[in-house]
Amino acid sequence: MTGSIYHGQAGLPFSSALRIYEPLEAFPEQQQETLRAAGAGQASRAAVENAELLASLGRITRPDGDPFPTGRTDLVRVVPAPARRASSGAAHEGAESGTAAAAQADRLLYCPSQLVLRAGLAANALMEGIHGPLAQLLIPEEQRDKHQERIDEVRAHDGLSRVHTRASTWGIPFSWFCLFQESDPTDVVEAEGHIVTVRIRAGIGKALERVSYAVAHLALAAPDLDMLEDLTQLTEWLELFHPDSAVELDYGGVADKVYPDDSPLDVRLGIECLAEGDMTGAAAAYRRLASRWVPIRQLARAS
Repeated sequence: MTGSIYHGQAGLPFSSALRIYEPLEAFPEQQQETLRAAGAGQASRAAVENAELLASLGRITRPDGDPFPTGRTDLVRVVPAPARRASSGAAHEGAESGTAAAAQADRLLYCPSQLVLRAGLAANALMEGIHGPLAQLLIPEEQRDKHQERIDEVRAHDGLSRVHTRASTWGIPFSWFCLFQESDPTDVVEAEGHIVTVRIRAGIGKALERVSYAVAHLALAAPDLDMLEDLTQLTEWLELFHPDSAVELDYGGVADKVYPDDSPLDVRLGIECLAEGDMTGAAAAYRRLASRWVPIRQLARAS
């Protein structure tokens, strides 16, 4: 791995992420200086991904058995803000319009990794289903207590932070695809003849419109569908963030197995067919999704 080329998660479980990038003013003042420095430094995206991957591998091999991140070197991803559309009653002309557009183009959005908080949440979720000696073997209680102190320290410094990243292994939840469409800006990252990852971004306003549309139609056409609950939780999460934020779907290493990917289109068509009572069309859309993603999910149980 190098700082300029991100080679991805070769040999590791496929991991995908849904991230929220917010403008600087959305963060507590005491956090803004750190974020501003990250934006000024403009470390390449490949360097950030490499650093995060190497740090995670390093935690696994620590001699003291502590698997949790310390938070001393939390990483920040930075993207340019999407251009805003002028409202019909507030259009500007000439040089004033050009200056405003340039200022908007220079705006940056930030997504802190928040590894301390996310590791704590992941550990809690794991411990909910595991008890007794196995729980102690996987994550010793003294390590969990030590990490809780780190979480308390982070919250004391940054306040009750919104968690900006959701992660998924061995596939992407179908609900995530509701936030995106084929026309959204897409980056395809390649190295040595393979697709390392694909990243799709959308403004949070558009994403909320799309997920609200899906919720409204599924609530009427298929209220018992598990996906409806996933979409409701996704909506509540998106509503926590600044209205000028952007949402990014990062496929990770699974992109090399599925891209070009029509999943956003197939999910949208499936929901539209359900709303119209077209069960044949909905079933066809689901079959396309299943043929693409079930083999990926089965890899989680492969020896």
